[in-house]
Amino acid sequence: MNITILPSELKGTVEAPPSKSFAHRMMICAALADGTSVLKGISESEDMSATLDCLSALGAEYQRTGDEVTIRGIHLSGKENETETVFPCRESGSTLRFFIPVALAVCGQGCFTGTKRLIERGIGIYEDLFAGQGIQVERSEDTIRIKGQLKAGRYQIRGDVSSQFVTGMLFALAMLEESSTLEVLPPVESRSYIDITIEVMKNFGVIVEEPSPNCFEIRGGQKFCAGNYRVEGDWSNAAFLYAFQTLGNDLTITGLNPESIQGDRICTEHLHALSGKTNGAADPLYGLHIDLSDTPDLGPVLFAAAAALRGGNFTGTRRLRIKESDRAAAMAQELQKFGIQCLVGENDVVVLHGMLKKPSAPLNGHNDHRIVMALSVLLSLTGGVIEGAEAVRKSWPDFFETMTRHGLQVEWTETTL
Repeated sequence: MNITILPSELKGTVEAPPSKSFAHRMMICAALADGTSVLKGISESEDMSATLDCLSALGAEYQRTGDEVTIRGIHLSGKENETETVFPCRESGSTLRFFIPVALAVCGQGCFTGTKRLIERGIGIYEDLFAGQGIQVERSEDTIRIKGQLKAGRYQIRGDVSSQFVTGMLFALAMLEESSTLEVLPPVESRSYIDITIEVMKNFGVIVEEPSPNCFEIRGGQKFCAGNYRVEGDWSNAAFLYAFQTLGNDLTITGLNPESIQGDRICTEHLHALSGKTNGAADPLYGLHIDLSDTPDLGPVLFAAAAALRGGNFTGTRRLRIKESDRAAAMAQELQKFGIQCLVGENDVVVLHGMLKKPSAPLNGHNDHRIVMALSVLLSLTGGVIEGAEAVRKSWPDFFETMTRHGLQVEWTETTL
């Protein structure tokens, strides 16, 4: 789908979409529970559908009514180990990384399918972790097969790649009869996502203790307990709303927990700093410095805001290369079309201050929902075209409909292959 966005003024009150991070974790805990849970605030995004598909593969049952999902846990379903259980992960990295250890603990095997890009992003952390334990991992262009029995014990896992591996192991180790320890080696990035996992597990009756920083003890023999919960608003996607607001639009954003443990809650501080509304140390050439080590998903929207404002110097950007796209390179390529120069390093991105112009060519969404939404923020100022805008379906399917209701002038054209 290609969209044309005209220069627009947005106004009104917008409710933030529900948090993907909380929703993934709640649905998995509900599936592992002995009982039936009711979860409200589950979006119809591609990532949520991928997790629901994998819950079914695991043996859980669910019913969806609007944004409410009722999940009957596997302890009631009587899931039997099959010769091969297929887990269709689509493009969801969270789904893939969360379910691999869970599948080992429940089924002792699994075949994980997904897009070529998802498989390319890799599971090297698990391959290293399972080495020497008799767990087989086979990868092809579009599948990952695992086989073996996950055992309780002491594990060490790198903390500088993705917290999703930590979450997957916490879910799985909690299902084992014996106790385990999971040590996350520094530097530990995206720590707030680990905190979300621990909080959700606690709500479902499973306790993870942390006797020393980033060393987690998971007592054996615990059981996940069913419950009824509502998913809180998503600060990651709300960042795009706040970016529209920062660039002069009269938007009021609701549906968010101001005390949330979501790390991306810091988006408002970063946007205010980029706009000069708060004090921040700024280099006269490279702009304000912002570290994205703990909040990599904010990269695209902050790069876009920096391009429209005073520029910015971003560090901790290494992991942007292994997202749905190489987000640093993708944003640099697209900002060039606005006349904005970016310097992309090994672990930093500099957005140079410049005059934002209407793009010289159609923009490419890079099959990445956050790239598309970030570019949409800028096009509200300049106007222009995005090719591949359907990528927003991954996390916020009605993003453009929502923005249109609040004044974004959008024309879209379905494309055929």
